[in-house]
Amino acid sequence: MTGLLKRLAKRAAIGAGLELSWLIAAAGLMRQARGRGVVFTLHHVRPHVPEAFEPNAHLEITPGFLDTVLRRLKREGYRFVRLDQVPALLAEPEGGKPFAAFTLDDGYINNLEHALPVFEQHRAPFTVFVAKGFAEGSHSIWWETLAILLRRSGELRFDFGRGSERLALDDPQQQWDAFDRFAAFIHRSDEARAVAAIDMLARENGIEPTDITRALVMEPGQLQRLATHPLATLGAHTISHRALARLPEAEARIEMQVSADYVEAVTGLRPKTIAYPYGTPEAATSREAAIARNLGFELAVTTQPGLPAAAQTGYLSRISLNGFYQKRRYVSALASGIPLKLMGK
Repeated sequence: MTGLLKRLAKRAAIGAGLELSWLIAAAGLMRQARGRGVVFTLHHVRPHVPEAFEPNAHLEITPGFLDTVLRRLKREGYRFVRLDQVPALLAEPEGGKPFAAFTLDDGYINNLEHALPVFEQHRAPFTVFVAKGFAEGSHSIWWETLAILLRRSGELRFDFGRGSERLALDDPQQQWDAFDRFAAFIHRSDEARAVAAIDMLARENGIEPTDITRALVMEPGQLQRLATHPLATLGAHTISHRALARLPEAEARIEMQVSADYVEAVTGLRPKTIAYPYGTPEAATSREAAIARNLGFELAVTTQPGLPAAAQTGYLSRISLNGFYQKRRYVSALASGIPLKLMGK
């Protein structure tokens, strides 16, 4: 099965699970699955521009859907809170109103231009996690580089470790297969070297990766502007957005500490929270949680699906607002916690 077909099958299965969860929640069943609250993960918030090949569509929701999310949760009795309030809320006695906290990874300009007005309308606090290398335009965002490179190229040549290979890119299926190969190459190799090789390939084909970063990510002045808003908080997200668990411990610590130093230099406030890049079990482990605690972070978040629990402050689960599932009823399904129970979590 090709990469595209696998993704379509997975997407259909998840959609079916969300439909079932919504029906269960609408029937008033499994109410105990909801938990104390939910922390949501977002990335891009912007109007959708359709493309034939969209490998990062899951990282993007529209401002209209964000408005739908906030309206739906408000109707269902959720209170909107800052992320750094979550540990105290989890320590409260059970029985209060459920909470919802919103987090946005990577610091995209559209968080300021499109997400902020929606959060303002609903008076909902949110946290933006900042990667120093992205904000300064010194590091590329490989998944964004690849989306443009594979979309624009009819074919490419690249060495994945066994000599130069030709990659045909005539249709979305071939583009998806190539994207999967590049992603696997990055995650099984020295990440910095792998990304550098992809950057070089992009430059050979007339694409400057750091220009993509600068076009997408808030620079320091914009971050300062955002940080002055009473609803916004900035958190740390490392320097280079590499998987911390695959780095030597000293280097992982530097990535986390310098990121916090950078946010403090921009805002004047030391960040209390950090998001692990990628946030998967392979990218962030108990070692990273220990480093985060030693560096003084009060809360560290993953991308592992789950509802927050008091014992998780160094390794907190979040629920993704995924661009493939932008339906009102899916908001209720996700917040209910029922999909997690159906998954055995």
